[in-house]
Amino acid sequence: MPSEKQTAVKYYVGVDVGSASVRAALVDGAGTVVAHAEQPIQVWEPRPDHYEQSSADIWAACCSVTKDVVRGVDASQIRGLGFDATCSLVVVDKQFQPLAVNSEGQSHRNVIMWMDHRAASQVKRINATQHRVLSYVGGAMSVEMQPPKLLWIKENLPESWEKVGYFFDLPDFLSWKATGVTARSLCTVVCKWTYTSDRGWDDTFWKMIGLEDLVKDKYEKIGNHVLSPGEAVGKGLTAGAAEELGLPEGIAVAASLIDAHAGGLGVIGADVKGHNLPCENQPITSRVAMICGTSSCHMGVSETPIFVPGVWGPYFSAMVPGLWLNEGGQSATGKLIDHVVRGHVAFPELEAKAEASAHSIYTYLNSHLDLIKKSLPVGFLTVDLHVWPDFHGNRSPLTDLTLKGMVVGLTLSRGLDELALIYLATIQAIALGTRHILEAMQAAGHEITTLFLCGGLSKNPLFVQMHADITGKPVVLSKEVESVLVGAAILGACASGDFASIQEAMAKMGKIGKVVQPNHEHKRFYDKKYEVFLKLVEHQREYRSIMNSL
Repeated sequence: MPSEKQTAVKYYVGVDVGSASVRAALVDGAGTVVAHAEQPIQVWEPRPDHYEQSSADIWAACCSVTKDVVRGVDASQIRGLGFDATCSLVVVDKQFQPLAVNSEGQSHRNVIMWMDHRAASQVKRINATQHRVLSYVGGAMSVEMQPPKLLWIKENLPESWEKVGYFFDLPDFLSWKATGVTARSLCTVVCKWTYTSDRGWDDTFWKMIGLEDLVKDKYEKIGNHVLSPGEAVGKGLTAGAAEELGLPEGIAVAASLIDAHAGGLGVIGADVKGHNLPCENQPITSRVAMICGTSSCHMGVSETPIFVPGVWGPYFSAMVPGLWLNEGGQSATGKLIDHVVRGHVAFPELEAKAEASAHSIYTYLNSHLDLIKKSLPVGFLTVDLHVWPDFHGNRSPLTDLTLKGMVVGLTLSRGLDELALIYLATIQAIALGTRHILEAMQAAGHEITTLFLCGGLSKNPLFVQMHADITGKPVVLSKEVESVLVGAAILGACASGDFASIQEAMAKMGKIGKVVQPNHEHKRFYDKKYEVFLKLVEHQREYRSIMNSL
């Protein structure tokens, strides 16, 4: 008879640091989330386009939620720990103490968030160099990447710059807190810092943009020890971190991932047999994982490098080992929907009616659209209402952070019907933006048949159906809604040695929940909407050209 120890369930902890909260999950070897906890974290916005956080606040939240999910579990059954986080920049001194990233000197605010756009002039100068490393970020670096933020600190906060000991991407900061090892993940340094898996750091780039000081110390400040995602870091969890997290000392800690990449890991490798999907019996390269939350990321992999204008990458082994990654994205999606809905004059009425019906505001809006559609399909309600969604600039495929949002078709009406319509038009605009990204990827050589969605917005059936109808591709939703946490747990599972590879863990721990098919009868309507969508940005550029001629 097998012993009790041999048959005991093995668990893995995944910790996900998002923009506004930290979440943790206890996940078993089949990818089932057994326990889940969440805690908000603070965001400071001291001025427009400046977003800051505190690494101490984030770590405290990591400890709190991890303790919650492992409470009452036999410590011997917890095998590994994986972290993912937003690609925010953490700044600490030589003693690993926080350094201010603001002119107020508030040292506890030592994190420049991913969505911070303060370094607009710096990224413009970096892109003007046309250095060869830019070919790996779609031809133009984003203001959301780390080099422009580093340059901003050097130029605007010289005191902090002089005191810096280490710059961490947030996922790497977390693995350092857990292990005491300053190793960086290949995912973060390749995707956000210009490191390449074959050549490493390029001295000429850093010297050309005015950050030659990082080269002098052999890149100690930004990382000269790089590990593949899922690889075990150091000797595992330190005694101090184990006490703070409520976990056993010495358990395996994995090299981390950026949050979107963890979401991709959690969904893109799932077994699709029996679901009649075009990607069945096709390589994983026929799939795109969409991680939809505050922002959205579109992750596609290929066996050979594909250079897509306006889309980040190709990055080798940045998400799935052995495959090249391209990453499209939209800087504001969930944040945009919230902005549009909560800023509408009818929002108080919506909030009251949703509360009275015991529904979320978005469930109520979806139901309200069903009431007012009459005999039309819901999506057709916006025949005269069109949105360009770049309220926070365009990440892909136009790589233009100066683009603004647009709405065409407004009237003097101010009621709940109008709020529901602008909400619908905004969701459609986000889906049209996804179509724009997918078309750029396909034109460059990707062969995409199926979308795999995860993240908060994937819980909204209207958002999912619009993406299926507008792209014309089936959408796969994972069985576990918290796919990002499953992805983080997959890292811990690999670090523990319980799986031979990330690919094996992806196949066994990623599970399909639901498939949403596109309504092909609506294709002509959405083709016309897409024509209008592309005209909107043409018009914006035309009127800006006129005004710039003053």
